[in-house]
Amino acid sequence: MTLFYRCLFYIGGLFILAFGGALTIKANLGAGPWDALSVGLSHLVGLTIGSWIVIVGIVLIFVNAIILRQRPNLLSLATVFILGSFIDFWMAHLVNQLHYFLFTSQLLLLITGLIIIGLGIALYLQSEFPLNPIDDFMVTIQERFGVNLMTAKLIGEILALFFAFLVNGPIGLGTLIIAFGLGPAIQFFHPYCSKLTGKFVVK
Repeated sequence: MTLFYRCLFYIGGLFILAFGGALTIKANLGAGPWDALSVGLSHLVGLTIGSWIVIVGIVLIFVNAIILRQRPNLLSLATVFILGSFIDFWMAHLVNQLHYFLFTSQLLLLITGLIIIGLGIALYLQSEFPLNPIDDFMVTIQERFGVNLMTAKLIGEILALFFAFLVNGPIGLGTLIIAFGLGPAIQFFHPYCSKLTGKFVVK
């Protein structure tokens, strides 16, 4: 049953993460740096946002390996393919039914998405299955430079923001809110998710 619960937290966390990401994109105030990069590439080159999440993830797998001087964690491919599929699912179905007319509604949608992303990441990290390469990049920075999760996430978000700017991704107020708010959101949910999974999973 332990493996069952780990799979449940893994898939459930990625599903929640993808939903939050789709909400922040739909808010149209500027997507999170990594999502802005994928959206920008989608508009510039073609393919779906989820497809670019997969492609960027594959690149990051090798970047993480170089930083840690290890072999690429090819098992992360499963995570990035699942996440890309979930993003395309939410963008094509539920999220397209949302409509807003005021800035306050957009801001509320963005903040809600940010909180949901933080919860999703904190939850699926507990499964100890292969990480989304973006989150693996955060952990890689944490291990390589000895910083906490919040700082490591911020460093990764700033780098993604730079590349998103180069491909004319949707950068705005929301991008800054996510870049500086996602780390604290993960840090907030992490101990609670750890306690929750500890009741079901024997590590």
